[in-house]
Amino acid sequence: MRKTRNHLSKGSQKSKATGNIRIIAGKHRGRKLPVLMSDGLRPTTDRVKETVFNWLMPYIQQSNCLDCFAGAGSLGFEAFSRGAKQVTLIELDKNAAKQLQQNKALLNADNVDVYQTNALTYLADTPKSKFDIVFIDPPFRQGLTEEVIKLLENNWLTKQALIYLEMESENNQVLIPNHWSLLKEKSAGQVSYRLYQYCEE
Repeated sequence: MRKTRNHLSKGSQKSKATGNIRIIAGKHRGRKLPVLMSDGLRPTTDRVKETVFNWLMPYIQQSNCLDCFAGAGSLGFEAFSRGAKQVTLIELDKNAAKQLQQNKALLNADNVDVYQTNALTYLADTPKSKFDIVFIDPPFRQGLTEEVIKLLENNWLTKQALIYLEMESENNQVLIPNHWSLLKEKSAGQVSYRLYQYCEE
């Protein structure tokens, strides 16, 4: 989860020195990727990421994945390394999106697409494909989670798609559709993370 003042982006317009994220498992296991250490950019921790991908292990192979607020690409590149068929990364911040493109090239990840755009604008368009796994990890306290959920309902999800949701722990007021079943739930510090399964109405 990233706290940011920049609406709809986990990154910031003010970039600093480069840090890195680590791919935990898969064909690029142990690989470190550079990320911009921007104000407000805080990639999903290895601890949380390991738990999430343990949950997703039976489903990740050959899946079509969407990361709505890609940030450093920690979740998307992990999915790619673990055998996802296609990964779509959406990131509004120009510098963060440029870094995602560079990391895509480092991994020769031809099946990873990076879009430098507003996630809500992307999802408001006619669906280009349906997704098996969706990551929703928006900036804190900007009310974006419910907006994204509503847009995903417009034919973006495959039958029994899995949706990973990460948000601030105190936020228990998010409206989740009745046909989204909660499969897993856990908290770490100020972050709550959940895995839902979509069932067509």
